[in-house]
Amino acid sequence: MTPNRSTSTSRPPPDFSHTQTPSTKHTQYRRRDGTSSCEMLPLLQEQGDGSDSIFSQPYPKSRFNRGVPDPKIRIFDLGRKRATVDEFPLCIHLVSNELEQLSSEALEAARICANKYMVKTGGKDSFHLRVRAHPYHVVRINKMLSCAGADRLQTGMRGAFGKPNGLVARVTIGQVLLSIRTRDNNRPTAIEALRRSQYKFPGRQKIIVSKKWGFTPLNRDEYVTKRQAGQVRVDGAYVQFLRNKGPLEYNMRRFPEAFAADA
Repeated sequence: MTPNRSTSTSRPPPDFSHTQTPSTKHTQYRRRDGTSSCEMLPLLQEQGDGSDSIFSQPYPKSRFNRGVPDPKIRIFDLGRKRATVDEFPLCIHLVSNELEQLSSEALEAARICANKYMVKTGGKDSFHLRVRAHPYHVVRINKMLSCAGADRLQTGMRGAFGKPNGLVARVTIGQVLLSIRTRDNNRPTAIEALRRSQYKFPGRQKIIVSKKWGFTPLNRDEYVTKRQAGQVRVDGAYVQFLRNKGPLEYNMRRFPEAFAADA
């Protein structure tokens, strides 16, 4: 016997109020404390972009992590590295614009590329190149067989921790990768050398001409002022500062020009 369709109860219309609308970016999940995920978004944005929380815990070489291969890059300073701070006032940086991991092979390739162009164009004594990123983080690999019948010899993803495969440098946004200090007349040459070394790295980088004097933390006009006043002392590629502390005799012996000007 067929049921009477006229006497059947009609279903209520579906309620879509709990679903995500096209204008909402995140689905609102209710937390235990009563706040929703959308209410927490402004708090997370105020705390920063989370640049330090992108990477997991570092995995360096240690007694718990043995059998790590040596990094490909072994030299971090090239050119005329013994030149004093007064000889090379111009400083140009290659700055990372991404959160990424750079392998030691990429750092070595970029170092060779920049050094080769600077030596060929400007001369081997016209610059000082420094690699500022150091590879310490160990990456692992779980080697898989690709021959016929490999499924009988290996266990797939069971016990897939992997073995050390190489070293990488973890870089953040705004971190300096390469730095070149040279004379002002070699500015186009240094920029071109860093531009060529960009192709050895993944991601995006920027070439920035620094306002500082060489590798020092002082601006160029500030360095000239302190140098004339005798408040800085040349120490290779860096400088030593006259501090307002310590024994007076020790400071007078190290910075005689500053105290002679006051007398």
